[in-house]
Amino acid sequence: MDLGTKGSGTTPWSRTGDGRLTLKGGVREILATEMLEALGVDTSKTFSLVETGEELWRSDEPSPTRSAVMTRLSHSHIRYGTFQRIAFERNEELMHDLVAYCLTQFYGGVKTDKPAEELFGHAAASAARLVAGYMTSGFVHGVLNTDNINITGESFDYGPWRFMPRWEPGFTAAYFDHEGLYCFARQPEALHWNLAQLASALRLICDSDPLVAILERFPRAYGEAFTQHVFWRLGLESRGFDNDKPLVVAMENALSAKSVTIDQFFRDWGQDDIPAHEAYSDEPFAEFRELIASQERIRPTTGSYWTDAEPCSMHIEEVEAIWDAIAQDDDWGPLNRKVAAIRNMGAALRAR
Repeated sequence: MDLGTKGSGTTPWSRTGDGRLTLKGGVREILATEMLEALGVDTSKTFSLVETGEELWRSDEPSPTRSAVMTRLSHSHIRYGTFQRIAFERNEELMHDLVAYCLTQFYGGVKTDKPAEELFGHAAASAARLVAGYMTSGFVHGVLNTDNINITGESFDYGPWRFMPRWEPGFTAAYFDHEGLYCFARQPEALHWNLAQLASALRLICDSDPLVAILERFPRAYGEAFTQHVFWRLGLESRGFDNDKPLVVAMENALSAKSVTIDQFFRDWGQDDIPAHEAYSDEPFAEFRELIASQERIRPTTGSYWTDAEPCSMHIEEVEAIWDAIAQDDDWGPLNRKVAAIRNMGAALRAR
């Protein structure tokens, strides 16, 4: 495992930033990593958050504001952009070394005589799983460029992230994303594009044809991963991609009506009984109701997560309320209670 700090100051690779982290940014990362982990998404973990006592000035939030140093735990902090830099410098020896290092450290060693192709296959598979988890969770990362995707496919570098209340394909998290480049529905496309940039970098030491072949399989790999994640969150036994896909399509059509929140939908339909919410009797849910009735459930639904008055969620209003308690009263109770509720949900979803 790698430990990395955020907010500890500038490095030789810093540009115009000061290398500092606002305390609010650290609190937001705790909430994002806890929620995504509970929802079955591969993510970095927030190992620690220490307030420094310094004042920071930021253009996008009230200033001066409190600062912190966060320690992040992840399998890797090696980014797609790391490979791009080496390719730009035309350093073939270093590229060979980095590919071998990644295979050895993260994927059980070099198993073929085509290590770059082998590593790219692993990266594509993990990227498909990552973005499938985002989509099932209603999560919008906000800035999915090659500097924010690591070679192990673990979500990290949380900036303007948001969890959507309802299913909105065009939803954006970043205030500066005016064109919707990283909007909810385009996240699979963004990961596909990032993989293409990684493939371009690996061409320094590898033929392009096998890399292109892996790229062309990504849409199918994403579709399979998305379907698997939906079935996991609903607690259903998978019958294979082709058999499962109609239910997932029906789910997307039903959620597009925006009559219930994403969290409410999965909590309700993840239980053994057909839920009583009045929206589920409407026409948009007709096909979904019919298809899910024939599915086999494989998860017990005992415990408080399934019976609480409201499902566990992470909407922007909740995030701001948690931060306000800290900023105004130095009250960390709401954060601790939210983390406990999230972990309770995670345990309920993992139960078998």
